[in-house]
Amino acid sequence: MNTDDTPHTLPVASAREVRSQARRIAVRHRGPLLGALALHTLAAASGLVAPRLLGNLIEQVSRGTAEVTHAVVLILVFVVAQVILLAAAVYASARLGETVLAELREEFVDNVLALPLAVVERAGTGDLVNRTTRDVDMLSRAVRQAVPDTLFAGTTIVLTVGALILVDPLLALPCLVAVPVLWAATRWYLRRARDGYLRQSASYARITDGLTETADGARTVEALRVAHRRTARADADIAESYRAERYTLYLRSVFLPISDVGYVLPVAATLVLGGVFYLNGHVTLAAVTTATLYVQQVIVPVDVLLYWLNELQIGGASLARTLGVHGAAPARASLPVPAAGGGGRVGLDGVNFAYREGHDVLCDVTLRVEPGERLAVVGPSGAGKSTLGRLVAGIQPPTSGTVTIDDAALTDLPLDDLRRRVALVTQEHYVFAGTLRENLVMAKPSATDDELEKILKALDAWDWAAERGLDAAVGAGGAALSPAEAQQLALARLALADPQVVVLDEATSLLAPKAARHVERSLAAVLEGRTVIAIAHRLHTAHDADRIVVLEDGRVVESGSHDELVRAGGAYAALWRSWHG
Repeated sequence: MNTDDTPHTLPVASAREVRSQARRIAVRHRGPLLGALALHTLAAASGLVAPRLLGNLIEQVSRGTAEVTHAVVLILVFVVAQVILLAAAVYASARLGETVLAELREEFVDNVLALPLAVVERAGTGDLVNRTTRDVDMLSRAVRQAVPDTLFAGTTIVLTVGALILVDPLLALPCLVAVPVLWAATRWYLRRARDGYLRQSASYARITDGLTETADGARTVEALRVAHRRTARADADIAESYRAERYTLYLRSVFLPISDVGYVLPVAATLVLGGVFYLNGHVTLAAVTTATLYVQQVIVPVDVLLYWLNELQIGGASLARTLGVHGAAPARASLPVPAAGGGGRVGLDGVNFAYREGHDVLCDVTLRVEPGERLAVVGPSGAGKSTLGRLVAGIQPPTSGTVTIDDAALTDLPLDDLRRRVALVTQEHYVFAGTLRENLVMAKPSATDDELEKILKALDAWDWAAERGLDAAVGAGGAALSPAEAQQLALARLALADPQVVVLDEATSLLAPKAARHVERSLAAVLEGRTVIAIAHRLHTAHDADRIVVLEDGRVVESGSHDELVRAGGAYAALWRSWHG
């Protein structure tokens, strides 16, 4: 359980990277984007006709030459046209938004699956869960609503201001009174908003992480009587979230009222100055009426733009956090993959590893495991056995030295290739929601029912699997498997995946000792020809291995067969005598 008050978090993409991603999306969907923009432009242009016609009508009425029926018909025609065009524009924008959102979600899932397990463990589950849930939801809201509405509002504002200038440049001058106010308020807000919303999202992640740890480790918390520390951690996390929320609320409380005043000022200024200009004969009554209607009409899109500006900042922060997941995975070279039937030589050369600087768990480990060899790693608790298994599985890179498979450094292998070559099975197993068959064939989609039956029989799991049926629902919402059954399911998946190198760390610990030994021998037969490194907590596992390596204090102190090491009377012989009482 993580008790560090300053846990590592996954990276966050820079503002430049977010803009670059937005440009790539725009280029990739150039056609639909231009189509939606064209529809928004036509809809906004249609909405500019009615104020102009109404202004002319008032001018004509004042002169006694008005053709009211003709003007009303034209106004109705353009209003209907605007409604139709706006509906089409909204549909086009929504379709584009859903397409972009689907791509972003798929890219995010791909990036999450590409994360090395060590990165996830170091960051904590809270940060990743928060990005997967809240940040994706916020991004969804931005893409589905904020972007289309902002697109329409921005287009309407630009066209309306252009039309206002065409009516009479003099009447465009009153609008300038809002520019300094809106510019200053927006600049002040944008300089602070991104960091504020990133801090707010990070505070949610920390709360999630802390509560998850406390819930998962509830028994440990109770046994060690550290509930007060976990409560203090939760209180501190909530307090930090409160401060972050209060800061963004402060930004909105300053920005939005000033903006509201800013876009109301042009209406009053246009009426006052327009009246003065009309009385002095500089503009016509139609121009004053049209300009006032345009200024009044532009308030709504400006209001929409200012409203969604806040949501866009939240969405931008969420996009930065989802994009940041990609930066958490180290770059790997693309190396050729040997055929599945050959290879599997594992090498460790001068390997050192420390979870914390200055506290080595493994020290100068040099080891060779030949293809098809079954190696058992034994030693007292804390000797570094599981850490060695994690390094061989590529979960952790060594602090120094190299870990190789077929002379290729694991850190250089593409992640897909690494996972195809090496598999780690521990006592922690996950049963996915779905059928028993689906839980099995995820390791080999082409597997037939006969193959599944053969593997399950080899692992003594066919009786309970056949009783339930391969189409039985298991996992969340389905039948619950016992820990031993879940462990057998994981071993069956391993056999179906057929990796070159298998690392077993307490893989049969949930089975009874006699059953565990039988399953291990069956698994060895199924994995014949594969390199197997077994972290042996039960020494009968070591007894059955081709070779045994003994670790003490992170160092290899003995290596040989069971009989050789027992005759040598060293560390392994002492463990064997102790295990046999």
